[in-house]
Amino acid sequence: MKITFLGTGTSQGIPVIACNCEVCQSNNDKDKRLRVSVLIETEKNTLVVDSGPDFRTQMLRANVQDIDAILYTHEHKDHVAGMDDVRPFCFKHNKEIEIYAHERVMNQLKKEFHYVFDERFNYPGIPRINPNVISNTPFEINGETITPINGLHFKLQVFGFRIGDFTYITDMNAISEKEIEKIKGTKVLVLNALQKNPHISHFTLDEAIEMANKINPEKTYFTHMSHTLGLHDEISSELPENMFLGYDGLEIKL
Repeated sequence: MKITFLGTGTSQGIPVIACNCEVCQSNNDKDKRLRVSVLIETEKNTLVVDSGPDFRTQMLRANVQDIDAILYTHEHKDHVAGMDDVRPFCFKHNKEIEIYAHERVMNQLKKEFHYVFDERFNYPGIPRINPNVISNTPFEINGETITPINGLHFKLQVFGFRIGDFTYITDMNAISEKEIEKIKGTKVLVLNALQKNPHISHFTLDEAIEMANKINPEKTYFTHMSHTLGLHDEISSELPENMFLGYDGLEIKL
């Protein structure tokens, strides 16, 4: 399995428009973060988690030639806004792109991209999408099991996903003990860590470290980081030895 971090930033990305802080003005490429997403390549599938507004740039930058499916964590714009840009994959491979999402999220996608799902607008040029509604039970894509991890983003239900020894969680600030048990045994965990100060809907860095210690994977990488967290190199030097800040373009092999 190969994991590529397509984006590791928050809804605003880094640099933030009109911000002059040291992180946004940094010359370190690791401080420049597109909206959060990850590419998962296995022997059976090429999967993307979330298609935010930077989806096109991310696909080009990672030289992605095809995808089997997109898994959606939740319906916020920084996670869904780029769905229209699956079109080149549809055209090149003459196929529908499978998408997997909670029923609530799927309903929102049908509202925001109504022309994709409404047969009245079924003309050449629109994305060809095959929607698959998922719940908090394992499902399969091309014979490979995907296990949803249920959590809360303040009061909003959000899915993380486990595939084999890899678990990806973003935009959460609460995970029940039952769901934590589903994550345990993971070798590589990706977990959101927004900033150091308390936040209503995201894990802080300390909270993410505490959760990672509880799950106890071999390695933890943090994502969905704000410019308020601090400079990549400085924060990295403060972390436990088996925990790391993710960055755009980072590749991990399991």
